[in-house]
Amino acid sequence: MKLTQKQKVLRHLKEIGAITPVQAFFDYSIMRLAAIVFILKDEGYNIKTTILKSENKFGEPVRYAQYKLDQ
Repeated sequence: MKLTQKQKVLRHLKEIGAITPVQAFFDYSIMRLAAIVFILKDEGYNIKTTILKSENKFGEPVRYAQYKLDQ
């Protein structure tokens, strides 16, 4: 049985923990993680969003979201 993107993200949140857009892309080929998280939240899942800060290879600041199932 092939899992949908939504099922993959939900399984990751439940079994592994937090997920970022980069992880979703490299692990599951998901390019619109925020859209999937929006759907899961709409279905009643309590997902916490944390904005993280980093730097790219040029030293410029980069902000990205990390999603975690809040239980």
